[in-house]
Amino acid sequence: MIQRIQTIWLLLATTAALLSLKFPFYSGMLEKEGFTKFNGSSVFGLLVLSVAVALVAFVAIFLYKNRKLQMQLSLLGLLLQLVTIVVYFLEIQKFTDGNFSLTAILSFVIPFFFILAWMGIRKDEKLIKSMDRLR
Repeated sequence: MIQRIQTIWLLLATTAALLSLKFPFYSGMLEKEGFTKFNGSSVFGLLVLSVAVALVAFVAIFLYKNRKLQMQLSLLGLLLQLVTIVVYFLEIQKFTDGNFSLTAILSFVIPFFFILAWMGIRKDEKLIKSMDRLR
């Protein structure tokens, strides 16, 4: 399990998704609240999406024997993270002034990790199919 590169990518996606709950994505001024640091746990919808992305990535790690399901979960995690990024940008529209935090990078590297994991799983699937042809 750990010797497969996609395990590392999925573990990094899990870690980045959980860190996005703590570290700010955007810092700025809200009309009623003043200066606010906006992270994944600031809005309930983002909290649910971020935890779902982390869970999908973590569960996919342990499905190394079922590569097709692992590939589907990687694509689901990619889709969920893209939805999460869209929700982030929709929520940022409520700020009157502000800027992105450096830790916003965490949300943007998660889809990259899912793509790399999917490519690794696909490579393993091709290897298994080529070995089956040799038998």
